[in-house]
Amino acid sequence: MSRLLLKNGIVVTDGVSKPLDVLIKNKRIDRLDNNIDDPEAQTIDLKGKLLLPGCIDDQVHFREPGLTHKANIFSESRAAVAGGITSFMEMPNTKPNAVTQELLEDKYKIAQTCSLANYSFFMGATNDNLEEVLKTNEDNICGIKVFMGSSTGNMLVDNEKTLEGLFSRVPMLIATHCEDEETIRKNLEKAKNKYGDTIPMWMHPVIRNEEACFLSSSLAVSLAKKHNARLHVLHISTGKETTLFDNKTPLKDKKITAEACVHHLWFCDKDYESKGTYIKWNPAVKTERDRNEIWDALLDNRIDVVATDHAPHTVEEKQSPYHLAPSGGPLVQHALISMLEHVKNKKISIERVVEKMAHSPAILFRVKDRGFIREGYYADLVVVDRFKSQKIINEDILYKCGWSPFEGITFSHSVDMTFVNGRIAYENNKIIEGDTGMRLLFNGNK
Repeated sequence: MSRLLLKNGIVVTDGVSKPLDVLIKNKRIDRLDNNIDDPEAQTIDLKGKLLLPGCIDDQVHFREPGLTHKANIFSESRAAVAGGITSFMEMPNTKPNAVTQELLEDKYKIAQTCSLANYSFFMGATNDNLEEVLKTNEDNICGIKVFMGSSTGNMLVDNEKTLEGLFSRVPMLIATHCEDEETIRKNLEKAKNKYGDTIPMWMHPVIRNEEACFLSSSLAVSLAKKHNARLHVLHISTGKETTLFDNKTPLKDKKITAEACVHHLWFCDKDYESKGTYIKWNPAVKTERDRNEIWDALLDNRIDVVATDHAPHTVEEKQSPYHLAPSGGPLVQHALISMLEHVKNKKISIERVVEKMAHSPAILFRVKDRGFIREGYYADLVVVDRFKSQKIINEDILYKCGWSPFEGITFSHSVDMTFVNGRIAYENNKIIEGDTGMRLLFNGNK
């Protein structure tokens, strides 16, 4: 039905929570008001549940093409929508890597046929494709991804001339994975000399340590300042890195921004004993102190966005010894409710969660008409039940890999419904098949 009327919900947007009705017409929010009456619309009584703007996840790895034994756009977009993420931005380290305009567009063609959520894909940089990168259209591509660390193998960009070229010539947002390869290599060699093939899991944050992260992040920030580039540093994992970022400038005017991921806000190095390789990420989950300092930076706006870095691997791959187990884990289905658990524990307000997971990515990436509950915006919405708890069990997991680092945890909130472009895409623990999501559009440098 092209007209939906959502009544008796608590709308959370633009820093406030208040009872409002929402009229949806032709994919967009047509009206926000009290006591809306529209006899032509299908009415849904939200019964006091929270109504949030759909989350925009600015960092996911959905593995298609080439790594579809782990995940694909079809499966992971459904898991995202079930978790209240209505738009995603996906990384270029698929097989083949999305490092030409043709290969990048191939991913859009796949998503157009099967993604339940709205989508965008980063163009990938290498040491030798600068001219190809410069062809990227800033109006319909979210940004350029630069791996200043080795976790993606042949996409490592470590050529000084290439980095200078990227930061001096690329007009659109540059998103970076920052870990210093030389530091990691030296630390790994020391660990191999001591432990051989039995490196313990707790060594992960020692190998991929604070120094490796700060050296690389500070280099990226210095290059951005030198060339007045738009830089977004992904998945901050250390307290020291948070000192690199500004909280005085309004987000819309910031040139240098930062992201925290839900796993760095939830786990710390004490969890390696029980979770092992299931919480092996690059950059590594580090100390409790680092986690606390990341929280401080998130709350005082040095860190602007909360995302997932959703990066699934199979159970068999994750059960390998440390030196063989890949880094990354699936998170999109449970990211929002994990953050809402912090709301329950009074770590952060519901309005700030909405800011960091919906408003800020929309502002930072200049996404057109999404990220807020406002008249004229696309009706990407999430209904959250504050009083219905949810235990994460294997049978309910929608990821193709079939596991979650949150398995066994009971969250106090649950996602009740998700709307993508005004259509019910998830309800009563079920995906509602129908139209696919839309390609995200951006305001570029306007």
